[in-house]
Amino acid sequence: MSTGSLRDTISISSVPLITIFVRHSTDCDHSDDNFYKRCKCRKSLRYFHNGKQRMVSAKTRSWGLAEEAKRKLEDKFRAADPNRPIGNISVNAVTRPTIAKAVELYLSDKLTQGLDPTAHKKHIRELGRLTEFMAKRGEFFTHEIGLASLTEFRAEWEKLYPSSLTRSKVQERLRGFLRYCFNAKLTDHIPQLTAITVKPIPTLPLTDAQYQKLLESIPKEFRSPDKVRRVHALIRLMRYSGLAIQDAVTLEREEIQRDTKKNIYRVVTSRQKTGTHVSVPLPPDVAREIISVMELNGHPDYIFWNRSDGKPKAAVDVWERAFKRAFEAAGMPGGHSHQLRDTFAVGLLDKGVPLEEVSKLLGHTSIKTTEKSYAPWVKSRQNRLDDLVVGTWKA
Repeated sequence: MSTGSLRDTISISSVPLITIFVRHSTDCDHSDDNFYKRCKCRKSLRYFHNGKQRMVSAKTRSWGLAEEAKRKLEDKFRAADPNRPIGNISVNAVTRPTIAKAVELYLSDKLTQGLDPTAHKKHIRELGRLTEFMAKRGEFFTHEIGLASLTEFRAEWEKLYPSSLTRSKVQERLRGFLRYCFNAKLTDHIPQLTAITVKPIPTLPLTDAQYQKLLESIPKEFRSPDKVRRVHALIRLMRYSGLAIQDAVTLEREEIQRDTKKNIYRVVTSRQKTGTHVSVPLPPDVAREIISVMELNGHPDYIFWNRSDGKPKAAVDVWERAFKRAFEAAGMPGGHSHQLRDTFAVGLLDKGVPLEEVSKLLGHTSIKTTEKSYAPWVKSRQNRLDDLVVGTWKA
């Protein structure tokens, strides 16, 4: 990606030809003429810029006022050219970088910092949405990014990102871009968005009875014997390894390794979400079951993913639907795959495994993440330890 100049000037040739057109009401007598001036239908502005057609509401039903809106929009582009004054007034014009150019520079800068491909795609997606949103408002330059615009932009996130945690992460990435613009002198301020309150996802481990009922529901819900075996094996893998569903679905054959010294099998992989190394021993019967279903998958590298689904996300969606069916058949319609990871973690804590070690097995980059998710069970474990210590006083 080309870094270009920080002060990339919009030349006069890039000022688009803007036309006014009418968005007629369904009952308008002149609906066949998009340039009829005298009706009271809504007026809009249309133009091509950077290879894309743009349409912006003129926010009026008057053709005369639409002409004024057109002139103001043209002046915005002219103001970006230091060699072109506005109207008959001589001005000391400054170079105005476009938002699209600022995004390009920012992404280039992030890549030089070693940004991983997954995070890079998220930045491209989210900053692309910002660019499109601002363009629809007729605002194309970094100095036009204000608090009101960002507040309106953020109002769309609830539909795009149902999770409050995801929305919080999106806002962090947006703030990173705004800080870059400020530090690079592409804008003279950083709009201060209020923090997003993150609602913690409840930790819902399965009881032994619920887990057993889930396994028993599989042969009743799925007709294909091969499907039964694969769903059964994947559920047990997640329960006894603590892997998140994408890590489990895309687990490679070579990541089930035999520890010859200890005569056990273990999962040895890296979490796709964090890149953190994970090594978890498996119960012998779980390991044998996972190895036995390898023959059912046609792909030479993966255990559960045959890649006919394309991207990992698509494969995860397929398995999530299978899990949903199994949970519903077991009488748990709200059940979800992450409960198997919770069951693994809480089971270890209940057996007295230190929180620090559980955090490592889960592949968390920070123990604070583990504490936040499993604090209630850490407290109950401490209560049991207290009872044991107090019990020794009576001896």
